[in-house]
Amino acid sequence: MAPARHRTEMGRKTGAGPTVDSKAEAITGLMLEVAQCFFRIRALGQKTGLITSWGGGAFGFMRSLALLGPLTVPQIAQMRPTSRQRMQRLADELAAEGLVEFIDNPKHRRSKLVRLTPKGGARYRELNARLLAIAATFGVALGEPDIRRAKEVVRQLSDDVKARSERINPYLAARL
Repeated sequence: MAPARHRTEMGRKTGAGPTVDSKAEAITGLMLEVAQCFFRIRALGQKTGLITSWGGGAFGFMRSLALLGPLTVPQIAQMRPTSRQRMQRLADELAAEGLVEFIDNPKHRRSKLVRLTPKGGARYRELNARLLAIAATFGVALGEPDIRRAKEVVRQLSDDVKARSERINPYLAARL
């Protein structure tokens, strides 16, 4: 067991391992707040119907298609931290509901493209309008520049986490 770390007068922890400073503590606090916010958003989404029996992924899946046009399932999976198999299951479920359809891919014979159907496009627009209406009621004490800056900070941290995750050797990570 590693020795206990103690705070010094400067707020830094001592002992084996990396030094933890106030910036690291602030980032940790932000990450925990983002996670808490995510869980609250998910609960609200379930109550309002934005998150369906398929989960929150359905809206994001349809949003990708609405914004980018037809994509392959592997392309959609690559855009999010999830497996191709999970995205294939979601695509199949959305297709069974008539919200997406599989079409031929001129660049690849076996990997079909997924695109929104007219019903799927209408459903996406309905869900997006509902999300915007709900979001309009949040953050009344915050200005738009503050919200845009917070979004940028979270995006930068997300990019850093993604890059770090892609560099980590799974064997070494298990030993950390």
